[in-house]
Amino acid sequence: MLALNNIEVVYDGVILVLKGVSLFAEEGCITTLLGANGAGKTTTLKAISGLLRTERGEVTKGTVELDGERLDRLPPHTVVKRGVTQVFEGRRVFENLTVEDNLIAGAHTRRDFAAVREGIGRVYDIFPPLRERRYQASGYLSGGEQQMLVIGRALMSEPKVILLDEPSLGLAPRLVEEIFGIIRRLREERSLTVLLVEQNAAMALDIADRGYVMENGRIVLEGPAESLRQNSDIKEFYLGLNEVGARKSYRDLKHYRRRKRWLS
Repeated sequence: MLALNNIEVVYDGVILVLKGVSLFAEEGCITTLLGANGAGKTTTLKAISGLLRTERGEVTKGTVELDGERLDRLPPHTVVKRGVTQVFEGRRVFENLTVEDNLIAGAHTRRDFAAVREGIGRVYDIFPPLRERRYQASGYLSGGEQQMLVIGRALMSEPKVILLDEPSLGLAPRLVEEIFGIIRRLREERSLTVLLVEQNAAMALDIADRGYVMENGRIVLEGPAESLRQNSDIKEFYLGLNEVGARKSYRDLKHYRRRKRWLS
């Protein structure tokens, strides 16, 4: 289990961003973290992966643990060695390196080159388009292929937990369905634990086992994904549906921040 226990995150010693966040990602399950821009979702991922220090942030209270061992005091490369890998928003490939060199870079914590070659083969089995472009500079790949590459690169470290930050961002609907189908397969075939940050709430809740909703640095709602899908506030504020299932305009949702029924 990946566990965040009442963590607070402060930037520059004064800006409180996360305010007592607790969440749990069960082994072999997909857990999704939903919320609007600026809610603190990406900061939560960086608190887990050890990347806060690069932005003058730190966990000042609480703990981040994997299988009972603390991660929040470790540098990022050690967090990767412990089995946690983050896939960043925006498909950050090494544009001047080939597809295969990108995958090799993802295995920088491993020393068995034969196992690395086997890992590359498994990534190609999961993402066949990458095999066809293995010697092509990754900067020339399509958006969907680049998303496949960064997920494949993360898998090269043989993680126990993979943190996915907005994998659907900027992709066509057909590619979004393909990427989410692959995430589901990774959970089912490899028992991979996934913590998914995603603004496409409908897709995220469709593949997730459990979900959390974050607002202003706090968790305001949590539960099984099916329960969240049926929650009237989730339907209205994240799926754009009113009580009778009709889509609402964003103008009709301006009262969102004034209501927040789930905080009562």
